[in-house]
Amino acid sequence: MSRSVNRFAAGLIAALSLGAGAASAAEPAQEQFQFQDRDVARMVSLGGSCHRCELSGRDLSGATFTAASFTGATLVGANLRGAELVGSNFSGSDFSRADLSGAEMVGANFTGANFSGANLSGAELVGANLIRVNMGSANLSGAELSGANLNAAVLTRANMRDTEIFGATLANVSARGSDFSGAEVSASNLSNGDFRGVRFRDASLDSARLTGGQFDGADFSGASMNRTDVRGVDLSSVRGLTQDQVGRACGDTSTRLPRGLTARSCRGAMIAPPAPPRPPAPPRPRSYATNN
Repeated sequence: MSRSVNRFAAGLIAALSLGAGAASAAEPAQEQFQFQDRDVARMVSLGGSCHRCELSGRDLSGATFTAASFTGATLVGANLRGAELVGSNFSGSDFSRADLSGAEMVGANFTGANFSGANLSGAELVGANLIRVNMGSANLSGAELSGANLNAAVLTRANMRDTEIFGATLANVSARGSDFSGAEVSASNLSNGDFRGVRFRDASLDSARLTGGQFDGADFSGASMNRTDVRGVDLSSVRGLTQDQVGRACGDTSTRLPRGLTARSCRGAMIAPPAPPRPPAPPRPRSYATNN
């Protein structure tokens, strides 16, 4: 690896090292990124604090964000394929149209972040904080979001096909027109969400809570609904729902169903979806040796 690349990495790590102030760190980081080349992203580790960093369009594929604080950062259209953002804070950051396919984002904080139009296919967001994120029209196909908190998130027209969302919080989300076909949504909380026109074809909704949600025009064809909580839910205008599915779910006299279907009540107390797990502790900062 060339000395110029090593000098760049050393300067960048120093600019973003722990203890650097948010305001003072942002300018050196941006100056260093102006000289970035294709080899840099594969070796760079970013730590410390860089509030409101401007990294739009940068090639950060494979980069490691180690216990970093990049609150309010702008990464519009950035290439973050295969990057590691474990345990880092990106609250309020803008990832719109960014490529995060295959990225590892376990236990990271993205509260209020913007992922509209982003590619998160195959990304790992287990236990991530995704409260109030905007993932409108984002591609999360094959992603892992088990235990993630997406309370009040925007998922309008998002691609959620074959995602793993076991034990997640999807309460109060706006997911109108999104596609959850083949997704694993078991034991998740979907209460009070807007799922109008959503496709749940062949999805697993076992032990999920749907109470208070809107499902007009949703497609439940082939969905697994063992002990799914549909008490008080209006499913009268959904598509693909069968008596076999309804017979396995848990409803009550206020559950509204398509004509000819009858809800059943479940014996014993309903088991509430599990609370999201606590995110893992941020990794310890690493030490790096460089050639001078």
